[in-house]
Amino acid sequence: METTGLHWLAQAAPDPESFREQWERTGLGLVLLPAGRRWDVLSVPGRLGHSALEITDPRTRGPVLTDFGGEQVSFLVPVGTAARWIGTGVRGAGEGTWIVVPHPGRSSRGVRWLVPPDGSGRLNDPMLLELALHEAAARLSGW
Repeated sequence: METTGLHWLAQAAPDPESFREQWERTGLGLVLLPAGRRWDVLSVPGRLGHSALEITDPRTRGPVLTDFGGEQVSFLVPVGTAARWIGTGVRGAGEGTWIVVPHPGRSSRGVRWLVPPDGSGRLNDPMLLELALHEAAARLSGW
């Protein structure tokens, strides 16, 4: 799983092959990759993101990241989603932005995968994510 996930992530790099080779050779746990090429990223506060992740169907989940303290949860979504997303407390990263990404097969400090990429290219469906975020917000507010 990690090799195909690594290959899939590397496709977002300006030079995927040399990027993947360098990542494997150096053993670095974290790298910067450009958003908006293969995927965008939507980041939400940790409690909301963890709750939304629990609501989503594991069979349809795409890659999901969190920071070390779980303060933010970030969902990889189709390109263009960040520019169209309207939501309070949701940060989008699309074209022209870079995000920190951990190696899918190694542990790292800071950022880690809650749902690592499997190499299939599956991303989180924005409509399903929006529904999960609404339901999670309602649950957290006691509704």
